[in-house]
Amino acid sequence: MRTNIFAAIMTIAILNTPSSFAANDVKALEKRIRALENQLQNVEQANIENYRLGLNASRAVADDKKSFNPAISLILNGRYANFANDPETYELPGFMLGNEAGLGEKGFSIGHTELSISANIDDKFYGQATMAIHEHDGDIELELEEAYVKTLGLGRGFNIKAGRFFSAIGYLNEQHEHVWDFIDPPLIYRGLFGNQLRDDGLQISYIAPTDTFIKIGAEGFKGSRFPAGGDQDDVGAWTAFAKIGGDIDTSHSWLFGLSHWQADAIAGRTSGGHSHDGEEAEIPSFSGKSRINAVAFVYKWAPNGNPKNKNFKLQFEYFKREENGAVTLLNSDPLEVTSYNGKQKGWYAQMAYQFLPKWRAGIRYDQLDSDNTGADAGLLAEAGLDNEGHTPKRYSAMLEWLPSEFSRVRIQYNRDKSYGMSDNQLFLQYTHSLGSHGAHQF
Repeated sequence: MRTNIFAAIMTIAILNTPSSFAANDVKALEKRIRALENQLQNVEQANIENYRLGLNASRAVADDKKSFNPAISLILNGRYANFANDPETYELPGFMLGNEAGLGEKGFSIGHTELSISANIDDKFYGQATMAIHEHDGDIELELEEAYVKTLGLGRGFNIKAGRFFSAIGYLNEQHEHVWDFIDPPLIYRGLFGNQLRDDGLQISYIAPTDTFIKIGAEGFKGSRFPAGGDQDDVGAWTAFAKIGGDIDTSHSWLFGLSHWQADAIAGRTSGGHSHDGEEAEIPSFSGKSRINAVAFVYKWAPNGNPKNKNFKLQFEYFKREENGAVTLLNSDPLEVTSYNGKQKGWYAQMAYQFLPKWRAGIRYDQLDSDNTGADAGLLAEAGLDNEGHTPKRYSAMLEWLPSEFSRVRIQYNRDKSYGMSDNQLFLQYTHSLGSHGAHQF
């Protein structure tokens, strides 16, 4: 190639040289061109050496990264809580609450601390495990919150997740607690899921190759965890979901979702029970069929798509559950049983606005309703499934200081009318992230 370039240059030079041009001058020009060619050769050789050095450096960085595999993240999440009412008497009339669905402890506590380990296993799979550390009745408990693997680049928009994970029902359910815009979950999440729905199973999802975001999927679960329950040898519960969203322009985006959860053979979903006037708490158990439908909508605004200094989020979810089967009081002697047909629904709407680079505020409203019937109305009342003529509702407001992307200090006030006695609730919370932590979903 260099010979061809040299010949072309020489041909052009000769053709454009006057006839009086001396032969010695042609030789001088040839000498200069060959010198230039040698310089080009030296530069090319230097580039090759630099490339090899850069490649070796990249390999060294890759090997160094492997030494830090997997990534470790620790979320420190402590709080102070003050309630006007005794948190031990808390209930949601018309709903059987899971064991973790209460208000939590009064005073100072470590809250919900998370230790997460994650990494790309190879070019085909990614794995993550999250341990939750919290205090219950004075004892420190360690719980396996999530432990799953999922595929990387399966192709054609498909992905598979397997293990223990949060279900894709609704919008908020998939998010870890430290990501929430408020300290506590919406009332409908507390009433239906015992705060969050997670189980052991398999998820298959598909993202369409379109400009508009379209994701559909299905989940099959063991169904041994609340709001299902009992020993299951096969698929005890399943979920189907569809989500669609996109950008309106560079500053506005949205997401809309529909989802359905179903368990047809619940073998005994137990509740933490509730007591009145110091009496022993009844322990109800439900067996039968349960179906939940959900609608979710999220709108976000950030100037030119940059949420760092200013952003706004509007979030809404609606859930409806229908159940039929039987309710048993496990600590009654003899056992008391009644038929049961339950209809429960609820929704919440919330807004969060970051008005300054380090300051954010939000408001939320919750409301529930239920219409549960059975052969023995008195037994349903003892099980907490009588709405007592009450419509649970709650008003919340929060303010948070964000010194960095790794730190948050929040204050929140709830005017809680979940049951007969209205409660004024005040929370102070700190959340700090240590180590590697991945980006959060939309």
